[in-house]
This record gives sequence, C-alpha cells and structure tokens, in this order.
Amino acid sequence: MDIEKKVWEVLCSEEDIDSRIKELGAQISEDYKDKKLMVISLLRGSFIFCADLVRAINIPVKIEFMTTQSYGSEFSTSGNVEVVSDVKGSLEGYDVLVVDDITDSALTMHHVLNHLKSKNPNSIKSCVLLDKPSRRKVELVPDYCGFTIEDKFVAGYGLNYGDYYRNIPYVFAVTDEDRK
Repeated sequence: MDIEKKVWEVLCSEEDIDSRIKELGAQISEDYKDKKLMVISLLRGSFIFCADLVRAINIPVKIEFMTTQSYGSEFSTSGNVEVVSDVKGSLEGYDVLVVDDITDSALTMHHVLNHLKSKNPNSIKSCVLLDKPSRRKVELVPDYCGFTIEDKFVAGYGLNYGDYYRNIPYVFAVTDEDRK
C-alpha cells in the first residue's frame, strides 16, 4: 500500500500537533521552572511525541524510558499491564512527568504512576498527546493533554496500527477499510 496516496480522516494535523506541543512545552517549563524535572517516556508509542515535547521545554530535563505492554497485537487493551523495561536510575529528588501517546482505558498510566510512586519521586504527573475519556476503566485525568478525541482507533505520529504508521506526521482514524 502506498501511504502517499492513502486518504485518512485526519484528527490532529501536523500543524495542530506542533502548535499544541509548543503550548504544552511552555506550560511545563513554567510549572517546573524551580524543580528538578525527569521526563519518563513510555515506549514505543510516545517516542515521537516525547522527543518533540522535550525540545519544547526550555528548562533542564533528565529523560528516562520505560516499556510497558497491555495491547499485544489487539485493538484494545487486554487489561493486564506489564512493565517490560523499567527506568534505570533513582527517582528520588526528581519531579517526574510520565509521557505517553494516548490514554483511553487509563489502565497503563494508572499502573505506571503507582509503580513509579513506590520509587519516591518528589511528585509525579502525566502528560499524553491524546485523551479518550469515553473508554476509561479507572479514574484518571491526565495532568497535561494535547487533544481530547472521540472513541476511534487512531494511528500516526508515533501510534501504530499493527507494526506500521508510527511515521505518519499526523494522527488519523483507522477505518474498517484500513483493517482489510
């Protein structure tokens, strides 16, 4: 399939994403200006968003990575969240911001926040590119959010469909036709 010729329903354009990330970066910079900030990116989905976000933050920032698993190859979460690769360093003395691509059921973010709280950071908050509150299974509202979206399966800008489409520079809705 030639992705150059594919027509998708674009939910968040490149320009909208760029503008919103600059706003989030400015807000996070202000909120953490007198603190020791550590950003933890949840791989793999958040890697593009997190890279752009930390470049928009104008204060010193330490970056760590975690890998979790809850989806496998399915279109919805299994409900079981597993930490596949944990942060390497100590969180003590840091104000932690966990960055993810999307929060829908909120099971992953809830699990990660609780897991990281046990490592004694000064504070811990969450930042997501996309929030899909209609699918919540646990009560959680991201502290920083790029866009609130409808209950659609999405891909692009780091979010995958199968093993592909993370490289698309915008977020689009995956239709039944795309799944063929």
